[in-house]
Amino acid sequence: MPITLPETLPAYDVLRNEGVMVMSPERAARQDIRPLKIGLLNLMPKKIQTENQFARLIGATPLQIDLHLIRMTEHQTKNTAAEHMETFYRPFQEVRDEKFDGLIITGAPIEHLPFEEVTYWDELQQVFDWTQTHVQSTFGVCWGGMAMIHHFHGVQKHLLPHKAFGCFRHANLCPTSPFLRGFSDDFVIPVSRWTEMRQAEIDAHPALRTLIGSDEVGPCLVEDASHRALYIFNHFEYDSDTLKQEYDRDIAGGTPINVPANYYPDDDPSRPPLNRWRSHAHLLYGNWINEIYQSTPFDLNDIGR
Repeated sequence: MPITLPETLPAYDVLRNEGVMVMSPERAARQDIRPLKIGLLNLMPKKIQTENQFARLIGATPLQIDLHLIRMTEHQTKNTAAEHMETFYRPFQEVRDEKFDGLIITGAPIEHLPFEEVTYWDELQQVFDWTQTHVQSTFGVCWGGMAMIHHFHGVQKHLLPHKAFGCFRHANLCPTSPFLRGFSDDFVIPVSRWTEMRQAEIDAHPALRTLIGSDEVGPCLVEDASHRALYIFNHFEYDSDTLKQEYDRDIAGGTPINVPANYYPDDDPSRPPLNRWRSHAHLLYGNWINEIYQSTPFDLNDIGR
C-alpha cells in the first residue's frame, strides 16, 4: 500500500522515482480504507531532506499511510522557503485537537543549548503532554528523543568532548522486542551528535528499556512503554551521503571536524560512502508502523481514552 502525499510535495516525485508507492490525497479518498495517520513534527533546518528521509521509511510498509507535516507555531525556519512551509505545514496549535496513530519528532541542531533555553521549549513540552491523549505511539529522534526522555523522566543529556560522528556498530540488546523483529545481532547506525545519554541514568528508571546500544557511543534506542514512546538518539533515517554533506559543510566552513568514522571505504573521503544501515532502517520503522497498526483503535477518536 502507498503513502499519501500531496503531488506538489518534493518527496512525492523523489519517492515515486525510487519505486516507493505514493498516492495523492484525492485518489486515497476513493479507497474504502482507514489509513494510518502519521504526523511528522519537523524541527530540522533542511525540511525537505528530512521529509524525504522519513517518508521513504514509513512509506515502504504494506499499509496506507497518511502523512501530516507539522511545525512549531511561533518558530520561523531560515533554511526552507516560506512558500513550502505555508503550503505543506500546519502549526501545532492548528492540529492539537486532532488525533494521530503515530508521531515522529525529529532532531534539531541545538544540542549545545540547555533544553529550557530553546525558544520553543514551552510549546514542545505541550506537544509531549499532548501525545499522551492524542497519539497512539510517538517516535522521538536524536535531539527530539533526548528532549522527550528528559521531559518525562528527567534524564539529562551530557556534552561530549568531541563529536560522535560516523557509522558505529550497535548491539541488539532485546531480540524479543517486536520493534527489533528481523534484526541482526549487531549492525551499523550513523551517528552525528555532540551530546550523549548515559546508560546508568536510563537504567535508573524502571519504566525505560534500552533495546539497542553501543560500547562506543552508548544507548541508542530506548522504549518507554508507559508513555507509548520510542527514543532513538542516532540516525537510521540518514541518506547514504548525509554524513558526507555534514563533513563537507564543516570542512568548507573551516570548522574542525574528524573524518566520520567507519563511513568512507578505508576512511578515504575522496571515495563514495557505502550505505550499510538501509535494511535495518526499514526494519525498524516498518516494525513501528506494524505495532501501531496492531494496537491503534479503528476509530481515531478512541485514541487516548
